[in-house]
Amino acid sequence: MKRLLLASSAVLFSVSASPLLAQEAQTADDEAQPGDIIVTATRSETLLSKTPIALTAITNEGLRDAGITDARALNDLVPNLRITENGDAVRISIRGVTSSDTTEKGDPSASFLLDGIYIARPSDTLGSFFDLERVEVLRGPQGTLFGRNTTAGVINVISARPKDKFEASGDARYGNLNSYGGTAMVNVPIGEGLGIRAAVNYDQQDSNLLKGGPSPIKISPFRKVFSSRLSFGGSLGDNFDFVIRGDYTQSKGATTNALPLSTFFPVVGSPSASTINGTAPFTPITINLPGDPLYVDSSSRNQRTLRVAETFPHGRNNKNWGVMGEFTYDFGPAALTYVGSHRETDRSDTRNLLLFGALNNPAFFIGDFKQDSHELRASFGKDGPLHGQVGAYYFKEKSFIEFNLGNPLSGIVAGNNFNAVGFAFPQGPTVSKSEAVFGQLTYDITEDLHLTAGIRHTRDFKSRDGATVLDFNTVANSFCGTIRCVLNENIAARKFKKTTWKVGVDYDAPGLGLVYATVSSGYKAGGFNDGCITGQGLGCSRTADELFYNPETITAYEAGVKFRLMDNALRLNVSAFHYDYSSLQLSTIVTGNGPPATLTRNAGSAKVDGIEIETLISPSDNDKIEFSVNYTNARYANFIPSVVVDVTGPGGTPIALPGGGNLQQIISRDFGGLQLDHAPKWTAAAGYTHTFPLGNGGKVDAAVRTRLSSEFFLQDLNILGQYHQPAFTKTDLTLTYNAPEERFYIQGFVKNLENEITLASASSGLAAAATPEEPRTYGIRAGFKF
Repeated sequence: MKRLLLASSAVLFSVSASPLLAQEAQTADDEAQPGDIIVTATRSETLLSKTPIALTAITNEGLRDAGITDARALNDLVPNLRITENGDAVRISIRGVTSSDTTEKGDPSASFLLDGIYIARPSDTLGSFFDLERVEVLRGPQGTLFGRNTTAGVINVISARPKDKFEASGDARYGNLNSYGGTAMVNVPIGEGLGIRAAVNYDQQDSNLLKGGPSPIKISPFRKVFSSRLSFGGSLGDNFDFVIRGDYTQSKGATTNALPLSTFFPVVGSPSASTINGTAPFTPITINLPGDPLYVDSSSRNQRTLRVAETFPHGRNNKNWGVMGEFTYDFGPAALTYVGSHRETDRSDTRNLLLFGALNNPAFFIGDFKQDSHELRASFGKDGPLHGQVGAYYFKEKSFIEFNLGNPLSGIVAGNNFNAVGFAFPQGPTVSKSEAVFGQLTYDITEDLHLTAGIRHTRDFKSRDGATVLDFNTVANSFCGTIRCVLNENIAARKFKKTTWKVGVDYDAPGLGLVYATVSSGYKAGGFNDGCITGQGLGCSRTADELFYNPETITAYEAGVKFRLMDNALRLNVSAFHYDYSSLQLSTIVTGNGPPATLTRNAGSAKVDGIEIETLISPSDNDKIEFSVNYTNARYANFIPSVVVDVTGPGGTPIALPGGGNLQQIISRDFGGLQLDHAPKWTAAAGYTHTFPLGNGGKVDAAVRTRLSSEFFLQDLNILGQYHQPAFTKTDLTLTYNAPEERFYIQGFVKNLENEITLASASSGLAAAATPEEPRTYGIRAGFKF
């Protein structure tokens, strides 16, 4: 496949350099051409084709046609993006840059924004996509205008704004996996320039998993989400624009969506010090290779079958809501914009941990999260050669959570000596604050040549008061004289600060399009692990080096073109990039000789090199051909993780020490040169759409789109190894009838025609599990608008 992709790249580059195409190229100007849209990736309105950023923007109609109803499906359309899910844990990876700490103290590496508001909790990013203007995905660090936690990039979901005219629309869908839902919207004018817009959405789908045996426990529906949004706004006069929004989402459904790890991989144990002489072996554990004892065809139902008979019910009932306002007043020489928001999330769910691949263990999670954010920025110079914006930003999140891992895990942690009924982590308050000032200026050397420079200074503060505890049903069964025994306190607080920057140049080449180059930096604050420094509290036994981890930083070099050729019949976007990625924050669930805990540490450094090529060819008004190919070499440059293991004697038996416990040894492995998580070296997509005009003014669109991915790896630091996901292909088909003036539509669709089963996550330990992504889905959609 690599040779095919390389050959395709060469063809594209030769096409873009063709003298014939250059002679026929359309003259670039400031008017939007067919297929172009307005975006706000630079915090001001610009044409997508004139924005010097690696950016994918998808309109509401594009989302509908691609069947994208939530963030996970963006993987299908956005180069080098992977959004994966394990229960309510959501992980975003862009160009191999990612974060796996989804706890209350963790931060993502890619910021998820709703109408420009940073959403701190990863679980809240899976709200349904409905009644949107567009979704913008910015690839690469955005440390100047968007700030912290953007070392990977930004996803900005932008809702439709109220209008001063009457509009209404409705959509409905039904498909396999008992998937159904619908959206309704109405927009009512309330005066010149003002309107109120209301939208509701319901989305339900069964689990990807199939029950493999008799069990009274339901695993479906897995997704059952009701969402609503009410917006008021518009324009007052020529100078003042505003919008005020309120939204509410309730998410229900089962929580089991993972299978025992052994479904896909041989049983994985801890590395053995006595057999590997201090160096962990590396043999990638491979899914779906013929000859493996557990091999089955990747399209088989076997790889979605839960063969464990669950005995404990599970489910979620999570709610989140928020209010936001955006106000802009244009004073003439400058425009002032304020964006503010308050959001709350209440989580309550019961989970069933499949310990040792079979043993049922009920776990409970409750959480209360509140966040406030304020941003004030001034833009100026729109009619002059020097223009830009300056601003200030404030964010605060405060949370209280308790995660109780229940019994029998609590008994295992207690050494089976006490009648423990809960092993829990009550944490709170956990506080995260961020303050920043920023500015970005652009100077127009000529009408077509522009220089840009930006800077941002950020100060972060994080703290937490919490504990690790064991619960007992009576004081008599307790070893501490109370029902709740504190094993250790989780106390930590730390401050961070960082200045990030950007410099760039772009040139609007006559007859071709945009050429740009940038150098930019990004930063994500450091944090802390469970526990506390020796002497600070009960059970505190960590050093500062063990408790805290440092910020991660990235410096990105990027150059690209956005060409529109052959009278707009050929669009070509190419970007090449190099990242210097330092102090990566890597998290894993440690389940060695102590209680399970999330441990985050800093890797040394990584390098990311890549090229992204996207092209759209319109040979006629009724034909559209899309092609993209992406090469990303994301690898560790310097990282040597280690684990503590038991030293074993003859027969693999741990060697006991006279005073109790086992003889242990630290072993390590050099990860230098290995691929980063969720970072395939090669991905590609090809699509074709043909439109059949009808005599009544309607039309039928027939479309096919295929995505290819080379192999990639899922890291597991518990075993100092990686799980291997082989290359795969997934194909989507749609057939859409659009009525005259697009008053209504009917669409049939198939996604993942090959029925490929790919993995979102995999991990070893007590609750060794792997999460498969969606199999083949198909169904029908219909909608109207007036």
